[in-house]
Amino acid sequence: MFNVPSALKRLVIGKAMRSEELGETLLPKRLALPIFASDPLSSVAYATEEILLVLTVGGTAFLYLTPWIAAGVVALMAVVVLSYRQVVHAYPDGGGSYEVVTQNLGARSGLVVAASLMVDYVMTVAVSVASGVDNIISAFPSIGDARVPMACGFVALLAAMNLRGVRESGKAFAAPTYMFIFGILLMVITGFIKMAFGHTPVASSAHYAIMPTDHNGTLAGIALLMLGLKAFASGCTALTGVEAISNGVPAFRKPKSKNAATTMAVMGITAVVMFVGITALALVAKVHKTTDTCQLVGYPGDCHTASQPTVIAQLASSIFGGDHSVLFYFIQAATALVLILAANTAFNGFPLLASILAQHRYLPRQFHTRGDRLAFSNGIIALAVVNILLLWGYKANVSNLIHLYILGVFTSFTLSQIGMVRHWNEVLGTTSDPSVRARAQRSRVINAFGACVTGLVFVIVMATKFLEGAWLAVLAAIVLFTMMRGIRRHYDAVAEELTVDDPHAEAVRPSKVHGIVLVSKVHKPTLRALGYAEAFRPDTLEAVSVAVEKESIDELKEQWNEFDIRVPLKVLDSPYREITKPVVAYVRSVRRTSPRDAVAVFIPEYVVGHWWEHFLHNQSALWLKSRLLFTPGVMVISVPWQLSSAPRADHPARRGPGAMRRGEPAAKNRSKERDKIVAPENV
Repeated sequence: MFNVPSALKRLVIGKAMRSEELGETLLPKRLALPIFASDPLSSVAYATEEILLVLTVGGTAFLYLTPWIAAGVVALMAVVVLSYRQVVHAYPDGGGSYEVVTQNLGARSGLVVAASLMVDYVMTVAVSVASGVDNIISAFPSIGDARVPMACGFVALLAAMNLRGVRESGKAFAAPTYMFIFGILLMVITGFIKMAFGHTPVASSAHYAIMPTDHNGTLAGIALLMLGLKAFASGCTALTGVEAISNGVPAFRKPKSKNAATTMAVMGITAVVMFVGITALALVAKVHKTTDTCQLVGYPGDCHTASQPTVIAQLASSIFGGDHSVLFYFIQAATALVLILAANTAFNGFPLLASILAQHRYLPRQFHTRGDRLAFSNGIIALAVVNILLLWGYKANVSNLIHLYILGVFTSFTLSQIGMVRHWNEVLGTTSDPSVRARAQRSRVINAFGACVTGLVFVIVMATKFLEGAWLAVLAAIVLFTMMRGIRRHYDAVAEELTVDDPHAEAVRPSKVHGIVLVSKVHKPTLRALGYAEAFRPDTLEAVSVAVEKESIDELKEQWNEFDIRVPLKVLDSPYREITKPVVAYVRSVRRTSPRDAVAVFIPEYVVGHWWEHFLHNQSALWLKSRLLFTPGVMVISVPWQLSSAPRADHPARRGPGAMRRGEPAAKNRSKERDKIVAPENV
């Protein structure tokens, strides 16, 4: 029979791969760049915009700070890239910041980094997809009402592509990333050439004045400093995702460390060139971008519902001759694609980190399991579900989501650099080789400087963004940290409880086994369960039923005698018409009477073929099993009976034990696939 769910699964994620094919999924540098670096590369599309949005609080009075803030972001990018190149070489087995901090600062500090990174990976997907949708709406304003469905659909599409495997997603996402790099560099070069020939581009918003929100731009002293720091913190979104390469070193081809370090260097240089170019052109073209469209004096139409074009859209329009040119649409399409695909960095980093945490028993072990295409499927699905809920809750609004962003990045940046300093201290204390010591001392200086700078930025981000929404990210990280510690304690307690101290004592057989078959009426499932129980040869065997209705019990006893069933039948009284409580009480009484004995409870169950059939059969057996499983010394055994409605079941002879003796005709044995959907019968 054609299996529709299985066919859809194969259509979405492809043919299952053998474990031996894992080596074929390793990445060359040309594919690793778009997979692991699409986030920092795409961040330049909105980093400049975030700086401008903060500075326009005073109208145009504070835009002169933009070059200085951009210079600070570039310097920080250089420090972080150099620092993480040290991490890549020192810890080639992956894990990035989490591994560095755990090894050098302890498990608790490592868990702080892990929780921060996981929150940031979630926000990377949300912000990237929402920003990509913004660029699509900038090109096609009429589809603005579909913002949330579009964003959720893109997350689902990204999840599906990543479920096909790292290499498959890399091939699919490489072209858009390189298109974006080419498009931005083409726009920047064209813009500067036009400037050189006296045709300075002018943005569509240049002729709008900006209404200040700070009492006519009178900020000074500490207030001006805080404004600059806030703009710098917003511009630091350009650094998000830099650490993803250090987490994904195992996914590179050999030599892994060298290829990862090279990819990181290419990513850093490319991102800096694009960020500087966009920022310079935005200042030259006089791009005016505000958080509230009504701040733009003279803006046509209803400013309460209108959506401002992004900085990239305004620059492309002014440089390539209007918003109807082919190159304008090319830039918008490439930007929207890469911003959406930037979430792919998180779709690779989050499952890898979750897998390592699961291996260390901080997350459920299912996160360490690879799926059909050798990707960490459970991590991918979990990330997609959380982001769909987040985008729906925040209406896919970048301005609302951005405040929850980048906090985790600088937590991991700072702690990992401190951890690297301790790592190099240990290297210097254990080696006397002059070349090794010189390299370690140089690396220690780089990481120490990186720790100071990223620590300062962390303080700035906390001070400027905490009350604007970043407290939610902090709260989420604390909840994750607490949850992971609880999971680890649980796994440790279970491992200790299950440890075998004395094999002979643990393997003691019970003195006797008492068999109990639960029955409601005499039918084929009951007879099969009785025959199965007899085959076990327990020391004692009895059938147990509950007297809910007197007529039914009388009929049961009559049939029991009519069919000459040798197993004794015991009827439990139930004045309040309960089934579970009398059975559980009786089983426990048997257990109390003979504590060294075991009780085996056999429960007949139906196998149905349609989901709706579950609702047509009483679920009392589920309650019975859930209660009995908590009773020590009690074994619960399900005895399935395949109904004719289960087309995928393997149907054996449709006769119970003793059918041949009673002269019952044999039913046709229909062999199908072996998938079984079990629904408990009415016991």
